[in-house]
Amino acid sequence: MTASIALPRVLKIGRGCSAELPNVLQSFNLKRPLIITDSFLGEQPFLAQIQDGLRSRGIEAGLFTRAQPDPTTDSVEQGVGVLRSGVFDCVIGIGGGSPMDTAKAVALLGGRDASMRDFKAPVVTDTPTLPLIAIPTTSGSGSECTRFTVITDSTTDEKMLCSGLAFLPTVALVDYELTMDMPRRLTADTGVDALVHAVEAFVSKCASPFTDALALTAMGTLFRNLRVVYEDPKDESARAAMMLGATQAGIAFSNSSVALVHGMSRPIGGHFHIAHGLSNAMLMPAVTAFSLDAATERYARCARAMGVATDSVSDEAAAQQMVDALVVLNEDLDVPGPRECGIPEDKWRDRIPVMARQAKESGSPDNNPRVPTVNEIEALFHALWS
Repeated sequence: MTASIALPRVLKIGRGCSAELPNVLQSFNLKRPLIITDSFLGEQPFLAQIQDGLRSRGIEAGLFTRAQPDPTTDSVEQGVGVLRSGVFDCVIGIGGGSPMDTAKAVALLGGRDASMRDFKAPVVTDTPTLPLIAIPTTSGSGSECTRFTVITDSTTDEKMLCSGLAFLPTVALVDYELTMDMPRRLTADTGVDALVHAVEAFVSKCASPFTDALALTAMGTLFRNLRVVYEDPKDESARAAMMLGATQAGIAFSNSSVALVHGMSRPIGGHFHIAHGLSNAMLMPAVTAFSLDAATERYARCARAMGVATDSVSDEAAAQQMVDALVVLNEDLDVPGPRECGIPEDKWRDRIPVMARQAKESGSPDNNPRVPTVNEIEALFHALWS
């Protein structure tokens, strides 16, 4: 089987590499970037330093700071309006997954008379867009290296997965220094998101030897360091490891796929505005248990890569130990359930049929080792409340 691999044209990883942005822009002869970020990051000193670095090289950047968590079609259209109002030749997304996803959507729509729904999966969009530079400030989404964006329809609350090379950044600058001030809750949620990326990339029906190697390395790194940075957010070595692992996991799933956890997680975020990594964490133990029998050997390899099982136990035992370890991880990271997040039970159960349908239609569950029916997805959503 042939594996199709797509990567950013330039990928720089390491402490302080975000300061190389002026050199990168000049190497591509880009002179008028639009920076897209959120309101919080827009006020942080490092963003002013990035802008000052650009000015020192004669590059004046525009700034859009209204990217929002779980970006919507309405917020994307605001960014498109800013892009079209200036003479910009590239887009720079700075932040977690939401600002980077916003930047991807703005770069695509800025030169097209189209709506985001036109690009919803199963549509694949490979046509060129404005050059896109991604600078992550969390170690989770891996969006800096992926050919995906997720945008919520403001009218229907559906989280739309959009895919294709049009969404793959031209350049990624992965600087772990930008994650050193992440709060503990955000650290936990984004870290679990990255771990899920690695595991789903490995067990996906679209996996390849290329993605397997990255996914196994990433999940081991992430699992070993996630509790460390949760307990001590200033641990620089663990922060560097988490950033590297998240990028490796992003490359892995971008060239393999995600699966049932992500398929179910997106509707939770769209309907109840739960952080993506948090909803992944809620789902991961139950979805893994649901899927074990269809890929026992693959899950056993995950367990051994994560260090929760040894070669001395059977694959069946190792796979079950992985489920047990995920339950304990959620306890250690204080992961709440839907009830603890303040979602009324009647509202949760009322939305389940719609969420299950949206999950199935996204296509991600079809890449799961055990492909669920809509009724099985509904049952998993109901069990999540228990």
